[in-house]
Amino acid sequence: MIKNVCVFASSCNFLDEIYYMEASNLGGLLGQNGFNMAYGGSSLGLMWSCAKNVKESGGKIIGIMPEKLKDMAENSKDCDEFFVTKGMRERKAKMDEMSEAVIALPGGFGTLEELSEMIVQKQLGYNKKAIVILNTNGFYDNLLKFFDDILEQKFAYKRARELYYVAKSAKEAIEYLKSYKESTLEITKEELYAR
Repeated sequence: MIKNVCVFASSCNFLDEIYYMEASNLGGLLGQNGFNMAYGGSSLGLMWSCAKNVKESGGKIIGIMPEKLKDMAENSKDCDEFFVTKGMRERKAKMDEMSEAVIALPGGFGTLEELSEMIVQKQLGYNKKAIVILNTNGFYDNLLKFFDDILEQKFAYKRARELYYVAKSAKEAIEYLKSYKESTLEITKEELYAR
């Protein structure tokens, strides 16, 4: 059962307003539907737009931040739980440990790296979590086309499309989480190595 949702997102405060609006909408829907949020712990950007609305809507927010960023960034004092890790790898491990599902909002290289790792973890059977890419304003269109190229050119097996779900709206993302059944996708040696 999904209780804590890990949200990967930008910490930038200078994006188009549509991104903040949808992040806020997602946060409200998470809280209203009984979900808590694990995230990077910042009080900036899409991270905070989502987290503050989770909290205002009755959910808990769990911040996880590496030492270096804690000294540089504006971390939220409103987190119900706050963890400081040694580095980014430890941070990702803690976010993974603290959640049963993942949603990637628009973000930069950090968000892309976090999302990619979760997809690979699921591909290799290390987790069976729901992984949602929230494609606000078509932000991920080019990345999704690249994913298709990876599959079409056999750099990954065809069924890898089942590893993640692309949602066009926060509402669609929440509906997917509510109906998600733990992945039973089992990859074979042939799919991994002899495509």
